[in-house]
Amino acid sequence: MGIFDNFWGIIRGRVNSLLSDTEDPERILEETLADMQNDLVKLRQAVAQAIATQKLTERQCYQAQSTADEWYRRGQLALQKGQENLAREALTRRNSYQETATIMKVQMKQQKQVVEKLKQNMRQLEQKISEAKLKKNIYIARARSVRASEKLNEMLNLVNTGPLSAFEQMEEKIMQLEAQSEAMAELETDSLEKKFTLQERDNDIETELKAMKAEMLLRRKNSQSSHQ
Repeated sequence: MGIFDNFWGIIRGRVNSLLSDTEDPERILEETLADMQNDLVKLRQAVAQAIATQKLTERQCYQAQSTADEWYRRGQLALQKGQENLAREALTRRNSYQETATIMKVQMKQQKQVVEKLKQNMRQLEQKISEAKLKKNIYIARARSVRASEKLNEMLNLVNTGPLSAFEQMEEKIMQLEAQSEAMAELETDSLEKKFTLQERDNDIETELKAMKAEMLLRRKNSQSSHQ
């Protein structure tokens, strides 16, 4: 369990290191998946090496046990012939090989546990890689969607601040100029109307003045006529 935990700790650290950089999510996912594939290859090699070591230990244990059994048989044969010293030496050899075989059996048991654990870790890693491949496609699709949205927003911002905005500003400027022109025209019209109004007023005064003069002249004539 500790081996696999350490392994995944390394993977998580690698992913966090990649994610800490503001880089292309697709490249990060591809690199992470490639690293996981490389680790799977190494793990398979470790499993193969452990199995090979286990098989070698099995052969050595079998040979030691077979040799021990052979020396036991020889001891029996020597004892049957009354050669106790030779039988004693045979049993001594037999015990030495038997002890080696016993040690090998303990090693075989330990190696078997290691092999099973490595196989389990390998299967788990294969499953994780399969899940990672599926999630990679999902994350890439999401990342592309995000980038597409960002590009769309950039285009909208460009439209809002680009040529269209310039046209809107120009339209506003033209409207201001038109308003100023209309205001000037109104001012000029008012000025002209005032001039005509003043002129008409002056004409009325002149007419009234002439009428007043004619009336006074008529009064003088009438007065002179009455005195005569």
